[in-house]
Amino acid sequence: MPPTARKARPARVLPSSSSPSSRRETPPVMLRRGRAVVAAAAVVVVLGLLAVRCEGKKMSSFVGTYGVNYGRIADNLPPPTEVVKLLRMARIKNVKIYDADHTVLDAFRGSGLNLVIAITNGEVKDIAASPAKAMDWLNENVQPYYPSTRIVGITVGNEILGGADAGLAEALIGAVVNIHDALKMLKLADNIELTTPHSEAVFANSYPPSACVFRDDLMVYLKPLLDFFSKTGAPFYVNAYPFLAYMSDPAHIDVNYALFKPNSGIFDQKTRLHYDNMFEAQVDAAYFALEAAGYPEMEVRVAETGWATAGDATEAGADPENARAYNFNLRKRLFLRKGTPYRPRRVAKAYIFALFNENLKPGPTTERHYGLFKPDGSVSIDLGFKGLVPSSSSLSSSLIQFRRGRERGWMALVQYSATLLSCTFIFLVLSY
Repeated sequence: MPPTARKARPARVLPSSSSPSSRRETPPVMLRRGRAVVAAAAVVVVLGLLAVRCEGKKMSSFVGTYGVNYGRIADNLPPPTEVVKLLRMARIKNVKIYDADHTVLDAFRGSGLNLVIAITNGEVKDIAASPAKAMDWLNENVQPYYPSTRIVGITVGNEILGGADAGLAEALIGAVVNIHDALKMLKLADNIELTTPHSEAVFANSYPPSACVFRDDLMVYLKPLLDFFSKTGAPFYVNAYPFLAYMSDPAHIDVNYALFKPNSGIFDQKTRLHYDNMFEAQVDAAYFALEAAGYPEMEVRVAETGWATAGDATEAGADPENARAYNFNLRKRLFLRKGTPYRPRRVAKAYIFALFNENLKPGPTTERHYGLFKPDGSVSIDLGFKGLVPSSSSLSSSLIQFRRGRERGWMALVQYSATLLSCTFIFLVLSY
């Protein structure tokens, strides 16, 4: 019988040793004291809940669902102090960089922005070879700045697995372990998240999502990494680019599917799940690969995603209109704070690539044209951000209205809950 169906037992009436004359009514003073005790207890409960809530926020490595990558391979970018102003104006709270540049760390002091710093690929082998090097790196790049600079994470390398350097792949787990051990010695392991971002090259197959598995030849490196991160609770960082998938096969991939626009989508026969956008399909593909490898509880977090505004003649889809559509629709989707078809309770989170165009970046033209902002702080791709130079376009106003509508809904829910809680406490106090 379920607990709700159990019959309530009648209260046992114990014989009293007191005489009828000794059983008196509770005096008013004692009643008032009892009410005061209940009220005080209620206050303690509320303050305790608030403390837990605040502590949870303090320990969070990602606020909300939206972040941005701040790359700096350029000679025309504003100084980091101006970048912090820009980020705060745009209300972007999560920032990821690709090194541990001290001018950036200094600029982020007291900003309240979540910052993920990085050990570069060139530093990985040395740190893997020496625990002392790991401690030196933290003493140089974390200790002088933390916690006034809110360093919430460290990425070890970037897209190492699947690359051409087998020695670097072998060193990755050693670098991760040495940095983690050094963080523990400094009592920072619980406050600074440690992970490493992967490209789609770690997957043997990603279509349909349920068929996605890791490459057999990489499991010798991935298995110890995934074992380690499953113990620390770190997410699996993946760089997911529908743009690159579309660019590789524009004849067979519907651009609307890549851009979150109306389309027929795809249907995964194995899971009977329907996908109307490639972003969610790529995230779920990573979840399926993790599950197949034995890590069904690990969170997938998108370390990079974006769409270029310009490209070479062979780079299909790289134009301002598509870049605006992808980034705008992705941001709108992330604001919904929902999961994916396969993991509906896992809220999707992503760092957008990138904050600025990087004019010195090598490679094809697209590599230099992912920026959301221009070097002067004005908007390059209008997503509703408020930059140093305000935007007045329809896209900006529509996303702001969408966000404000959600905020009003949440505020109404919070106010209703607070009122209900207050009324409950008052009722308990008065009826005690």
